[in-house]
Amino acid sequence: MCKFAGLSCEEKRLASDDPSIRAELLLLSPSFLVPCLEHDGAKVWDTLAIAEYLNDVFPEAKLLPVERVEAAHCRSICGEMHSGFSNLRSALPMNLKAHYVGFKVWPAAQADIERITTIWRDCLARYGGPYLFGTKVTVADAMYAPVVMRFRTYDVQLDPAPAAYCEQILALPEMKEWIDAALAEPDDVEELDVEF
Repeated sequence: MCKFAGLSCEEKRLASDDPSIRAELLLLSPSFLVPCLEHDGAKVWDTLAIAEYLNDVFPEAKLLPVERVEAAHCRSICGEMHSGFSNLRSALPMNLKAHYVGFKVWPAAQADIERITTIWRDCLARYGGPYLFGTKVTVADAMYAPVVMRFRTYDVQLDPAPAAYCEQILALPEMKEWIDAALAEPDDVEELDVEF
């Protein structure tokens, strides 16, 4: 979202399993949650709060649609992503380094996938694409980018409109940079190797 806003930023990566690093994380983010944005005296540690902050500070980036009803719609689907889809998160954990061809998705996770693709199809039809709210990347696209990666990792089969949307997101330079950075990280996260 910072890159979409045009904000040059420095990313700090810290290993949360080291007790001294955990103490530093608590200093950086009162909730111990990441990401945490520090900018111009503000410390913002919730993804939705970061989105709102960036939209307020960089209105020219139009991270949220300008029109009130569209902005409300965007906030709603971002909120749904932020607080929902727990079955998808559990059954298809984030792992950019793997690819599971023919992965069997259990029914509760499939319901989340269907809800997400319904959101995508609705937005693409309503606002004309290629992004969820038209021709400009918004907070919604940033919020759903990790889902695009989950769908890719677990070989989730999609109909044409959601599949084209995934390709559009994967083609973003910011997304390519994020993927390259993730691929360069060490392979020491045991949770990513759990079989479901």
